[in-house]
Amino acid sequence: ATRASAARALPLHAARSCYHTRGQYSSHAGIEPWYGQQCSATTILSVRKDDKVFVIGDGQVTLGSQVIKPNARKVRKLKEGVIAGFAGATADAMTLFERLEMKLGEHPETMRACVEMAKAWRMDKYLRRLEAIMIVADANVSLTLTGTGDVLEPVDGIIGIGSGGAFATAAARALIDIEGMDAEAVGRKAMDVASDMCIYTNKQYVTELITVPKPADADADAPK
Repeated sequence: ATRASAARALPLHAARSCYHTRGQYSSHAGIEPWYGQQCSATTILSVRKDDKVFVIGDGQVTLGSQVIKPNARKVRKLKEGVIAGFAGATADAMTLFERLEMKLGEHPETMRACVEMAKAWRMDKYLRRLEAIMIVADANVSLTLTGTGDVLEPVDGIIGIGSGGAFATAAARALIDIEGMDAEAVGRKAMDVASDMCIYTNKQYVTELITVPKPADADADAPK
């Protein structure tokens, strides 16, 4: 029997648990799919504040009820000034990273490269099967990429994805206006909150930081 037919033969609570596979959430965990994609068991957060862009991700890899690896690298630098983080199947994310690097080579502007990547991700028969959500950030823009062709830019510069993404986003929004806390401080504190609440998120963080250069006219207007 297929997994679906086996699930139908079980009680409702047991049938739901059959779909907790590949380190992803299903409805039994109380998390519904977002745009048809399952929320992946990890937390990636991007915070943009003042002249800093900070991306942080946890290192936990979960398979069912087991922690397979505590220090996976889910945030990486694609090229100088461009950072990406992923939530989802690792092999799928590596394939998407490679494709996005190719698009960045063809289109140096990050927004254009991400749009072309999203188009390919949605239209390509092979790429459509890849299960991941990505954050891409540079000095000018922070974006969420999904397999449904979405390229989303937040209004407040904060993006959280994965099973603990909602916790991290809420915490970052609460902290973002506090004076004396830069993007890195906000991101680390928000991730601490997420890791305390999400069992699929640990505190072995991987981070990347971008410093946004000041406009040339700002230097010219500065008092001497």
